[in-house]
Parts: sequence; structure tokens; C-alpha cells
Amino acid sequence: MTDQFSKKAEAWSARFNEPVSDLVKRYTASVFFDKRMAKADIQGSLAHAEMLAAQGIISAADRAEIERGMAQISAEIEAGTFEWLLDLEDVHLNIEKRLTELVGDAGKRLHTGRSRNDQVATDIRLYVRTAIDDVLVLLHALRSALVDLAEKNADTILPGFTHMQVAQPITFGHHMLAYVEMFGRDAERMLDCRKRVNRLPLGAAALAGTTFPIDRERVARTLGFDDVCHNSLDAVSDRDFAIEFTAAASLIMTHVSRMSEELVIWMSPRVGFIDIADRFCTGSSIMPQKKNPDVPELARGKTGRVYGHLMGLLTLMKGQPLAYNKDNQEDKEPLFDTVDTVVDTLRIFADMAGGISVKPDAMRAAALQGYATATDLADYLVKKGLPFRDAHEAVAHAVRACDGLKIDLAEMTLEQLRAFSPLIGDDVFAVLTLEGSVAARDHVGGTAPAQVRKAIARVRAQLAG
Repeated sequence: MTDQFSKKAEAWSARFNEPVSDLVKRYTASVFFDKRMAKADIQGSLAHAEMLAAQGIISAADRAEIERGMAQISAEIEAGTFEWLLDLEDVHLNIEKRLTELVGDAGKRLHTGRSRNDQVATDIRLYVRTAIDDVLVLLHALRSALVDLAEKNADTILPGFTHMQVAQPITFGHHMLAYVEMFGRDAERMLDCRKRVNRLPLGAAALAGTTFPIDRERVARTLGFDDVCHNSLDAVSDRDFAIEFTAAASLIMTHVSRMSEELVIWMSPRVGFIDIADRFCTGSSIMPQKKNPDVPELARGKTGRVYGHLMGLLTLMKGQPLAYNKDNQEDKEPLFDTVDTVVDTLRIFADMAGGISVKPDAMRAAALQGYATATDLADYLVKKGLPFRDAHEAVAHAVRACDGLKIDLAEMTLEQLRAFSPLIGDDVFAVLTLEGSVAARDHVGGTAPAQVRKAIARVRAQLAG
């Protein structure tokens, strides 16, 4: 009988009368992208070997040889000397072949009681779990950087917008804390997703389980899984945990993209609210004056890339019957690229947040445009006893008059203001200042500087916990 790992034969080749064509090998192989799961594959194999030995399925000597061989393989992969072979199709068979070369029959016994189906499902879960942990660290760093920026600008006033029109004055610190909240929910989603990722499929074998007396709970404990997958068919064929991760990643990128859009607008010379450090920008090949916000622009573009991966994974799974199908090989590239995109984006955004320079004068000047304190005047009249709808109408007339005079509400005389309501007194001018407007919104979630500082303290306590 030929060696199952000879150069001319795959692990399953005895069933076939002719070799796979070179074109099919290239088409079906995954080794050149799934090799990034090598660490997870070795980790899962070592836990499987430990369990097999504990159960008396393989000998202690075989287990020791497997561990010795895997240590050498890990070193070779780390050093970049490991030879990845297209003929061996994927990361699993490449590692198993090398292990067998190093330790002989012990390497061949490693696959007892498992299939590549439950093996790859385990590897992907280990990989995604590590990715989630990395993303959580980076979300923490980004939130910390935004909190620092918010604290420096707790009193800095800028216009808040609805429909991209000046609405009411807010503080820049309050605006930054909105993104802190978004990225906080992203962290919550990732943590919740991790619970469903962290279930062990190993032991499901090809689809029906195995006849060997395995201890799946032991392997779960060894690998740090919270539980095992409780149905063998589901364990090997399901990828909803990867879809859920990509959905959570898509929401992270949504928030990144919204922030990016604002950074691009704010950096425009026509707005001029901020400047971004040079290391995150590029120039023009023809226009020497240009400073382009390339990082936030590219992040907007990469958001669509992650959305595409989510749609691809959903489409990949929607028509698959139970149990495992070769379709599932197509889950890895979109998943890997999603991880790379989100990790790189969060890392650079955390750094970039520390390189944002705020221009308070430009923000204040913009807040004085568009009658941002009109709602404050309406609230003032309501507190004087005028029904809100009547107050709204009176202030609308005042704004129209200001528009004709090309002045702000705060620039009107008391006599001019009283023409719109006799309830207006000389105390109105404190209401019409930008500082008075933001300070008046002094409640949980409000833009008042005092509330911004309380919110910062709350988030810092969360981040320190």
C-alpha cells in the first residue's frame, strides 16, 4: 500500500483510479490562505492528542512524539522554513504530512477520532476567538483616545447639525463621546458574539460523531472553550458564528465610516474645524498645496469591503444542506480579510485620534451661524407661560426678521425681540449665548460641559474595569 502522504497521493487517494488534475488542485486548494490558521490547528491537535492519550486511545509515547513533532513544526512555521505544498490541499494535511515525516506512525495516529470537518471548524473558532480578543483591545484603545480628546474639549463649542443644517450648539467633547458610545456597543456585541464562538465542535468527526471513547469536555477545557457543540451535524456544518462576527465587524466599520465622513468634512478648508496630523495624510502629485485626509477616506471605502464579506458569507450558507459541504472553504478568505481590515482600521484610528488638532475659533464662528439658539428662545418663552407651539411660531418670526437684517438673535435689541412676544425680558440675553445654551442642557446625556465631564468619568471607570 502506498504511503498516504506520498507526493503522488492525497490522504484520501486510495478510493480513486486517477489523480486530481493540476487545474482542479489549484481550484480546490486552500493552503495558501488557510495556512494562517496553523497556530490554531496545532493548538487543537495538541489538545486532541492529550485527550486521546488520557482515554487510552493512543499511547503516552505517541503523545510525546506528537508534541515533539509539533514543537518543531511550530518553530519551522515561525522561522518561515516550513514548506507548504499545494498537492496537500490545506493547512491540516500539510501539517499532518510534516508531522508524519518527523515522528512516523505517531503522526498517523493523531487523526484518530476526528475528521477534517470538525478539525477545521475548531480551527476557525479558535481563530475568530483570538480575533475578537484583539478587536476588543483595539476598541478599548480607540475609546480611550476619543475620551482624551473629549476631555480636552469639554467646553469647546461647535454647531450640532441635523440634515447637515445648523441645529443647536453642542460641545466637541459631547460629540466625541457619541462615538465612544458607539464603539462601546461594538465591544458589547463582540463580547456577546464570543460566547457563541467559544463552543467546541471537535469530536463531531465527519458529521455523526465517532466510535472511539473520546472526552470532548476535556478537550474543551484544555482549549478554553466554554462548552461543546451539542449536535454533530450542526457542529461541522454551521458557520453562523463567523457570520455573526462579520456582522459585528460591519457595525464597527459603520461607526468608523460615519466618523470618517465627519473628519473629512471638518478638515475641509471651507469648514476648518480640525486638522489631522501629517502622518495620516498625503499630498497631490500636481497640486502642491493639498493635504488630503486619506486615512478616513480609505476607511469609508474599506467599510463597503467588509459589508461585501458579510453578504458573501450569508449567501454562502443560505442554500447548504446538512452537513459539511466544500462550499464552506469559501468562508475563510472573506473572514480573514474582515479581521485584517477591522484590526488595521481600529489600530490606525486610535493613533489618529491622538493626532487631531481642534480649531475652537472656527467651530464657534460656525455655531453663531444658522440661529443655533432659536430653540433656547422658544424654551425661554415656554418657561414664561407661553404654549410651546405659540413659542415656536413667535421665534420663527424672529428668525425670519434676523435673516432679513443679517444678524443673529443675540444681536437683536430687547425692543426688537419684544415685538415678537411681550413676555421677553432683559434676562433673555443670557439664554441666547452659546455658553448659556450648552450649559442649560445639564442632565444625563446632555451636552453641558458638566455632564460631559461626568460622562468622561463614567467611561474612564468602565475602561479601567
